[in-house]
Amino acid sequence: MSASKNLKTYREKRDFRRTSEPSGGSKRKSRRPRFVIQKHDARTLHYDLRIEIDGVLKSWAVPKGPSTDPRDKRLAMPTEDHPLAYAGFEGVIPEDEYGGGTVMIWDQGTYRNLKKDDDGRAVPMDKSYDAGQVEVYLKGSKLKGGYALIRTGKGKSRRWLLVKMKDDEADARRNPVSSQPKSAATGRTMKQISKEEGRDDR
Repeated sequence: MSASKNLKTYREKRDFRRTSEPSGGSKRKSRRPRFVIQKHDARTLHYDLRIEIDGVLKSWAVPKGPSTDPRDKRLAMPTEDHPLAYAGFEGVIPEDEYGGGTVMIWDQGTYRNLKKDDDGRAVPMDKSYDAGQVEVYLKGSKLKGGYALIRTGKGKSRRWLLVKMKDDEADARRNPVSSQPKSAATGRTMKQISKEEGRDDR
């Protein structure tokens, strides 16, 4: 499926005359595939994990945010695909628009695929996603190391789990969600983003 068709749901939910979110366009794939984690203060505060796969950002809402402790299994609910340009979006979505609220680039960087088949060959990311077993090594400013996204339940359940893999970057003592609250892109807090983008009620 083309990236344009993948973005149909994303575009149908938004009025781009009112929101400054990117509509998509002709943004090319990155030389090194990217990921972004956006802190999103909408109806509830959550973190949106987005991974570049097949020309779009595959996306999951992670209510509690990512953990660096392999013992933690964080719920990750898939959402609609987003355009690649969304990885650079930080600002405020109007309250009466879909997902209205403040959006921060909490972490960003590149990743490499860790998923191998029985012969030790890399499994293409789109196939890993379709199978519900994604394994990536994140190279961000706050998160590093292996992470697994695992779809649970039978069939194509909408419930996934985000789990830190056991490696040298695992650290049960760290809690980056609380200890590193500022934007990885601009160094701003959620309150600063809200105020500077014309919304100062939070």
